[in-house]
Amino acid sequence: MVLDHERLDVYPLALDFVVFADGIVEALPRGRSHLADQFTRASTSIVLTIAEGAGKRSKGDKRRYYLTARGSATESAALLDVCWRLELLDEAGQKAGKSMLVRVVAMLIKLAQACEEAAC
Repeated sequence: MVLDHERLDVYPLALDFVVFADGIVEALPRGRSHLADQFTRASTSIVLTIAEGAGKRSKGDKRRYYLTARGSATESAALLDVCWRLELLDEAGQKAGKSMLVRVVAMLIKLAQACEEAAC
C-alpha cells in the first residue's frame, strides 16, 4: 500500500534532507539549542507539510501546502547560512545542504504550479 505523498519524487529527497539536517544538529556545540530546535522544526516541517498537502483533496489546499513546504525549505537554507557564517558548519556542508534544498524547492514550485493547472 502506498500513500499519496509516497508517490511524490520530492518526498524521499525531503527525507534525505531531514537526515542531513539531523547530522548538523547533532554536531552543534552546547549553547546552540535555539539553532538546533529551529533547524529540526524547519527540516521536519518540509516532510510533514508535503505529506499533509498530498493528502488534501482540493487543488487550492494542495497548492497552499506545497508552498508552505517551500517556505520551510527556504528557512532551512537560511539556517544553513547562519550555521556556516557562525562557523558551526563548513562550506562543503553548507553547499551540500543547499544543493538538496534547491532541488526540493524546484520540485515544490512545479507541484504548486501543477495545482494551478489541471494536472494536480
